[in-house]
Amino acid sequence: MKNALLAGAVLLAVPMLACAQTDDNEWSGSGEAGFALTSGNTKSQNLNAKFALKKEDVQWKHKFFLNALRSKGESNGEYDLTANRYDIGASSGYKFDERSYLVGAARYENDDFSTYKYQWIVSLGYGYTFIKNAQTEFSAEVGPGYRRQDKRGYSVTSGEPPVTTFIDPDVEGSVVGRGLISFKHKFNDSTSFENTTLIEAGSDNTFVQNDAGLAVSMSEKLALKLGYQVRNNSKVNPGTKKTDQLLTTNLVFKF
Repeated sequence: MKNALLAGAVLLAVPMLACAQTDDNEWSGSGEAGFALTSGNTKSQNLNAKFALKKEDVQWKHKFFLNALRSKGESNGEYDLTANRYDIGASSGYKFDERSYLVGAARYENDDFSTYKYQWIVSLGYGYTFIKNAQTEFSAEVGPGYRRQDKRGYSVTSGEPPVTTFIDPDVEGSVVGRGLISFKHKFNDSTSFENTTLIEAGSDNTFVQNDAGLAVSMSEKLALKLGYQVRNNSKVNPGTKKTDQLLTTNLVFKF
């Protein structure tokens, strides 16, 4: 619990520090959500939501995000929770020039159906913007960090006759390498594509997440977005899949 509170405090401090470092409040952002409900022979409820803020000026660039996923499915006439995850993160970059910058980042994730109850990471690294024009933006960040993971306990059955042994839960802390690759491209005034790859690599676990999204604007403020997310943990408990995939169709509100 203390670790979760510490991670939350760090994440809240980053955007607050960002506001203190800027002379104006010209932030931009977006909120998006998708909901699916089925009934009849099968019943399910699925909700995913995202919120993002960003600001960039001559000296600084700041980002903040919050994502949530919740899903229920019918089992024996009752709804059972099948997914419940949220993650929150923030970063601030100090520009050395138009392309290179020093970046500090923090991320916290809670997942009820993963090997890890939570993961949080803080890092400091170097970022470089390779391309930035009206149509395309391509940048990358890399640097060291520190991660804590609360690993769930699990049971292992072996031997003859079979003997079941329970492996106690464990909290792991380690130095990791963080990498972030971001690509954005506008095909025209109404259609855009973005892809972000996050890598957090350590000796205990390597976490990789790729988010791809194709957005089509309906107006200056509203858009429809098709998203595809792939998440992978290299080390998981027996019986747990390493890779999760999520396909979404969301309504996006820009502000």
